[in-house]
Amino acid sequence: MKLFDSHCHLNDKSYNRDMEAVIDKAGQAGVKKIMVVGITEKTSRQAADIAAMFDGCYASVGIHPHDATSCSKTVLENLRRMAAGPKVKAWGECGLDFNRMFSPQENQEECFVRQIEIAGELDLPLIFHERDSEGRFYELVSTRMKKGQKGVVHCFSGNSDEMEKYLTLGFHIGVTGIVTIKKRAAELRGLIKDIPEDRILVETDAPYLTPEPEKRTFRRNEPAFVRSVLMEIADIRQTDPEKLASAIWDNTCRLFDIDPYE
Repeated sequence: MKLFDSHCHLNDKSYNRDMEAVIDKAGQAGVKKIMVVGITEKTSRQAADIAAMFDGCYASVGIHPHDATSCSKTVLENLRRMAAGPKVKAWGECGLDFNRMFSPQENQEECFVRQIEIAGELDLPLIFHERDSEGRFYELVSTRMKKGQKGVVHCFSGNSDEMEKYLTLGFHIGVTGIVTIKKRAAELRGLIKDIPEDRILVETDAPYLTPEPEKRTFRRNEPAFVRSVLMEIADIRQTDPEKLASAIWDNTCRLFDIDPYE
């Protein structure tokens, strides 16, 4: 079984002391590819550096909505230069977050639209963050993205109507360890069977959102634990885990334009 953790943050300081061991552990668990996601200029550079250092690791660059006030023209141009790296395969994590409002809505929207435009110019898929945007996220992606521009809704936690809209736009749906927490994820678990097999991705969002049963033992999430996410989805969909893993591997490699055999 080959697995691809489509979204994690190995650039987080919690991995400073044991990153190589964490990556080795992931490989032993069947996680052969990892997307390390940037959320600021600094973490984007770190993601690109990690991807350059380790086989099977890839990077995205972008500005998270929490940090939209830092989304200057200079920062975006620096990210554009980073995106030229051979192992930078996506743009993001970017989007809208109207829950905590760490950046004003105006700044978030301006930063998001500019990143959509740059990703379109570079032909890079987008990694989306959306929380409590009350339809504004959909309004922007449906009107500002180029035809055929690709993306994944990271850590999907919306309702059936939202998911259908994203699927209609051609987006992939990223599922995290939240799906393993039955009470918290009741609505998400009810939607898992409705995600087309060719549109589903698995992710950890490590070091956050540790799945069951690892949650009982480890506070820090790791790419190795994406296996638990896959197994839970396979159980909900009542399908063979090996078959599902193969489909998700192909989905992820196709989205990020990565050779599935390398």
